[in-house]
Amino acid sequence: MRLLYLAAVYLAAPVISALLAARGLRDRSYWHNFGERFGLGPPLAASPIWVHAVSVGEVQAAAPLVAALRVRYPETPVLVTTFTPTGAARARALFRGTAEVRFLPFDLPGSVRRFLDRAHPRLAVIIETELWPNLYRQCRLRRIPLVIASARMSRRSIERYRRLGALFRETVAGGVTIAAQGEGDAERFRALGAAAERTHITGNLKFDFTLPSDLSDRGRALRERYAPGRAVWVAGSTHGGVEEEAVLEAHRVLCSIHPGALLVLAPRHPNRFGEAAAWLDRQGIAYARRSQSPAEHAAATGLDVLLLDTLGELLYFYAAADVAFVGGSLAPIGGHNLLEPAALGLPVLTGPNNSNGEDVARLLLECGAAKVVRNGAELGARVAELLSDQALRLEMGNRARTAVDRNRGALEKLMSLVDSLLGSESHRPKASE
Repeated sequence: MRLLYLAAVYLAAPVISALLAARGLRDRSYWHNFGERFGLGPPLAASPIWVHAVSVGEVQAAAPLVAALRVRYPETPVLVTTFTPTGAARARALFRGTAEVRFLPFDLPGSVRRFLDRAHPRLAVIIETELWPNLYRQCRLRRIPLVIASARMSRRSIERYRRLGALFRETVAGGVTIAAQGEGDAERFRALGAAAERTHITGNLKFDFTLPSDLSDRGRALRERYAPGRAVWVAGSTHGGVEEEAVLEAHRVLCSIHPGALLVLAPRHPNRFGEAAAWLDRQGIAYARRSQSPAEHAAATGLDVLLLDTLGELLYFYAAADVAFVGGSLAPIGGHNLLEPAALGLPVLTGPNNSNGEDVARLLLECGAAKVVRNGAELGARVAELLSDQALRLEMGNRARTAVDRNRGALEKLMSLVDSLLGSESHRPKASE
């Protein structure tokens, strides 16, 4: 199985490289530091604690961890790796002056070795679930402690990994510490081959994020600018096709009941901003792009849709809204971050597909902080219901905020694991191949 995997990654690497290079024709950030994807780049001056966060959501979740590491281990530098250009841009913005930011290399043996030769990490912390057999194997052989933090594994994922046989059993069994989000995730990791004594339930690191101090003020300013005296709802992290068509259908339903309501549409992927704008043009929708926002408040009053085509502002628009729908859930994607609007005390709507965060979705649904919708008509009816019933909005929002607050604490549990691993790293036995 390992030979088949090696053949697959050697065949896939040039294809992925070509795709990234092609994307760079539209977005030059895909070309930046391209050599890092093959383990190149200058050596680090000192051995860091290495945190990997694949994209923007995981980078955001890593922020409190990076801050805690800098406080607890001030003499040890922190290296943050990511895979996407948007993740790298967000990491550089968040960790400027506190952490080195690089791209994670492809899972090619040579690329992984070059990366680890240059980084020499004391400890690796992988946010959520990125299982790279060659990378994990090299960490084991070099006696680098490795933790999968906020580890999650859906039922669909474990079946896929099981079909790949012993390769992934070896990947998670080789001295890896699992800090699982919930009991279901822990059970599935143990079933895949993770050692029971190294599998812990620590919770979801995403609960421990800190809201910006200026959040309320900026939310009020955005609302005053774009929707004075109007209802506002946000469709965050949406995907094209069926999902955004359903969102637009919902907005039409809503406007038949609440004329003048504003939809803030926030596509998940920045490379789709232009595509979403062209689609809104074809729909004949009165819309504006946030990146080209109107200068006068009066110019915003005729908008049906504000296209949020900037990075790092979704949280502030949630703070400006009455209701939030979180995307990736009407499409078969698995859902995105329900916690940000919940922490702001917003009633949360989601589609039925939440395998990427099923424990969070279950928590919010069971406590009455969120509701599931299955199509555009149902979404529009739910938003209209909530906008018509302030008491219901407040009740759901309070339940959401309480649920988030009660589930904080994953960071400290994770830091206890980090402390124990760093304290024992000098006398860990060398693993056999």
